[in-house]
Amino acid sequence: MERSRPSGIDPAVFWPAMFIILGFVGWGTVFPESLSAVSKTVLDAIIADFGWSFVFSSAGFVVFALFLAMSRFGKIRLGQDDERPEFRTASWICMMFSVGMGIGLMFWGVAEPIYHFADPPHGQAEPRTLEAALVAMKYSYFHWALHPWAIYAVVGLAIAYFTFRKGKSNLISAAFTPILGEAASGPIGKAIDVLALIATLFGTATSLGLGAQQINSGMNFLWGTGVSNAIALAIIGVMTVLFILSAVSGVGKGIQFLSNMNMIIAMLLLVFLVCIGPTIFMFNTFTESLGFYLSDLVSMSLRTAAFSDGKWLGNWTIFYWAWWISWAPFVGVFIARISRGRTIKEFVIGVILIPSGVTFIWFTIMGGTALHSELFGAGGIVEAVTKEGAAVSLFTLLAQYPFAWLTSLTAIFLVAIFFISGADAGAVVMGMLSSRGTLEPKPGVVVLWGVLAGASAAVLLVMGGLQGLQTASIIAAAPFLLVMIGLCFSLWHALLDEPEEGRAGRPVPTSAMPGTGDVEASELVPEAAS
Repeated sequence: MERSRPSGIDPAVFWPAMFIILGFVGWGTVFPESLSAVSKTVLDAIIADFGWSFVFSSAGFVVFALFLAMSRFGKIRLGQDDERPEFRTASWICMMFSVGMGIGLMFWGVAEPIYHFADPPHGQAEPRTLEAALVAMKYSYFHWALHPWAIYAVVGLAIAYFTFRKGKSNLISAAFTPILGEAASGPIGKAIDVLALIATLFGTATSLGLGAQQINSGMNFLWGTGVSNAIALAIIGVMTVLFILSAVSGVGKGIQFLSNMNMIIAMLLLVFLVCIGPTIFMFNTFTESLGFYLSDLVSMSLRTAAFSDGKWLGNWTIFYWAWWISWAPFVGVFIARISRGRTIKEFVIGVILIPSGVTFIWFTIMGGTALHSELFGAGGIVEAVTKEGAAVSLFTLLAQYPFAWLTSLTAIFLVAIFFISGADAGAVVMGMLSSRGTLEPKPGVVVLWGVLAGASAAVLLVMGGLQGLQTASIIAAAPFLLVMIGLCFSLWHALLDEPEEGRAGRPVPTSAMPGTGDVEASELVPEAAS
């Protein structure tokens, strides 16, 4: 048994990250125009010179994860060989999905297909045609299915393997022990954890900003409150207080109950649209769009700015890959924590393939209904999005069906709870990363990171709205991309050292288990399997 690790802050991680983040927030508060100009310059340089690395690496993560599942390593268990999964599969998938991208699907489920329908990617079709609708669905699937979940899987798998099978602390840096040795706990390891912390903060801030914009649009639709930065900032303030209270309350079952309830309500909303919307069109859309996506997957995955529209790639594909990478530290830690006892094959199937299937269904229903409206129905969604922004898209669609006030109120509730659960996880993980990996960071540390996430979201909104949020995600994720590539090499190196007995699923010598600082799984998530 590994000795208990201290739960206080790690000065070598906490203070460098704090200095960088406070500098950013202060700069954006006092000189927002200057920060905006510098950020744009940095962003342009990253996309022009390193955009290919996001594209190539994201495709590589998909191949790497699927290869591990199909290889002899797929039988290796994330834990001891006689351990079995702690949580029922349905609950496991529900939890990772709600934390992984719930709020993003609410924001972009209608908006992204509509954007691509009005302005098809790389000029692949005439705008607002049947061909444009098919291209729109293909790219929506592309941005939200296999690639993002593979990014999460790489980080989650590495953390789960080294924590539960090798007895390391649950820090990103600890997973580098096979290739860095003692240096993994030295300055290089600390730098890795600082990068993970900064990426997590800006990923959380981006989601806070998106959620605030969508809640503001919903409030305006229902009650005519207007849409403004001032209202969005007030929403960020209120929601930040709520998710901080949730994060420090220690009542994990409460927030998990809300998350599970949220997934049920989201499914009910989808069922409502299937029953009352263009049902046959949805089934046809799913079948043809999925085939189109799978047939073009390789070419889409490797498309760069060399022979394509670099600006479009930066605004969409590269932004998405960077956004998922910025979310990977805290989503990866969360997924790892609830995946103890699963084999690598089970992990990859559960983290990549099943959520991707749910994503296909989500976009088929939300996006397909919106496209049907534009092609054969009342329309007007493109104009609303063009005039008022992506946040209004879902409410404009719901307004075309009965009980619009009820479904819109439900959508606001869904966004708010996804908002709270995702930010809650982000604040706790930032506390863990800055507190030597303890699963119980001190409340004061969690509060501090929650406040900084809210402040960063406010600065990004004032600095440039949605564009500002996208810019921050890409810049913060750029250095962490190198960390993810390193995680793949480290995991591969460790797997090669696995005894043949372990690969076959037979007993191996017991390795050290996580330190006594760990909490019981039932305190974090519900429905522990008996």
